[in-house]
Amino acid sequence: MPSPSPRGTYQVISQVLRQRIAAGEYADGLPSEAEIGREFGVARTTVRRALRALEEAGAVKSVAGVGRAVAGGAESPPYERIMNDLLGQIQSGELPAGARLPSEAALAEMYAVARGTVRRAVRELETSGHVEARHGVGRFVRPSA
Repeated sequence: MPSPSPRGTYQVISQVLRQRIAAGEYADGLPSEAEIGREFGVARTTVRRALRALEEAGAVKSVAGVGRAVAGGAESPPYERIMNDLLGQIQSGELPAGARLPSEAALAEMYAVARGTVRRAVRELETSGHVEARHGVGRFVRPSA
């Protein structure tokens, strides 16, 4: 940081990040809080304050399971991608009515995500009526109504 004063440091960081966003440097998402903190030599709370300012300005958004991404980007949360993929398999008949879904652990490995992310995707499919859970047995594709 050019100035040793902590006052307004988060504003300087958010301005630098805003310039980089405008230049298209963060198409794949922003660096982690830890990386930004190391780059600017500040505490994580200062980084969080800078990122919060960018979120409030609408420049970035938090994406569950991913981190922060440039607002307006096409990046969707991992659980939505998994849910949409499974729904596509159900609708195409690749996973027919009565078919058992792979286990949470298998899906987590297949999509390279945490089990909680898979659990949320499958819960969304249950809520929408595409999948039903049978306690102790697994989750199955429901017949279309």
